[in-house]
Amino acid sequence: MPELPEVETVKRGLNKLIAKSTIKDVHINYLPIVTNEQDFKQVIGQTIQQITRRGKFLLFHLDKGVILSHLRMEGKYILSDQILDEDKHVHLYYQLDNGQFLNYRDVRKFGRLTYYPKESVFMSKSLTQLGQEPDENFDVSLFIEQLKRTKGTIKQVLLNQKVVAGLGNIYVDEVLFQAHIHPLTQASLLSENQIKNLATSIVVTMKRAIASKGTTIRTYQNAFGENGTYQHQLQVYGKTHQPCPVCQTLIEKIKVGGRGTHFCPQCQKEIKNDCRIDR
Repeated sequence: MPELPEVETVKRGLNKLIAKSTIKDVHINYLPIVTNEQDFKQVIGQTIQQITRRGKFLLFHLDKGVILSHLRMEGKYILSDQILDEDKHVHLYYQLDNGQFLNYRDVRKFGRLTYYPKESVFMSKSLTQLGQEPDENFDVSLFIEQLKRTKGTIKQVLLNQKVVAGLGNIYVDEVLFQAHIHPLTQASLLSENQIKNLATSIVVTMKRAIASKGTTIRTYQNAFGENGTYQHQLQVYGKTHQPCPVCQTLIEKIKVGGRGTHFCPQCQKEIKNDCRIDR
């Protein structure tokens, strides 16, 4: 699933490729891909002013409204010079005024696109429930408050988009390793120093992953059809039974909340009860 760095990379690419283009027409080949077909047809004739991101959502800002797009598992945008008639996984495409076509391709069909009047998108449930962005403005004090009063393992808490927007399975494993925190540790048992260290790991990891144009594990590509390169910097994710880059202990994989979870049993000791450890 594209996570924040991948969605941010797609956003930047689309801004270079289609910003200021006008949508002459839209063709929906698979109706469930849009929330409401009739509302969505309002995009016709509007100009794409810019594309922004919030968490894992892309926002296409038009003259009168906003298209809210979530790529989910396999969604991607492909700009082409002709209609991709033979690709059964292209479920929607925009005809642009420069003669090109912006195609939405989704093998799993899980992605969704919704059209909102200009200001109401920011009042939508999809956006109002998102937590803070893991960037240079990240509020560590708020993060400490949230973790202290939240039940659940730190792995599950970080996957909750209401706490930190944009984190997914790959990057949660990586930031927990960087912060020396076991994924099964109860979030409320972490000390303030550990949480501060975790916050730093989150922001730094996101910055590095964005600079590397995301992580390509299976199918992710950016708007130019290029793979990300952060997979070459992964420390634990996908490294089951390989030696830890720090201590050489073999990386283990377990299930946490139904998600495959990678960690080093030596570098990431689980905290139980009130046995808090400052690092």
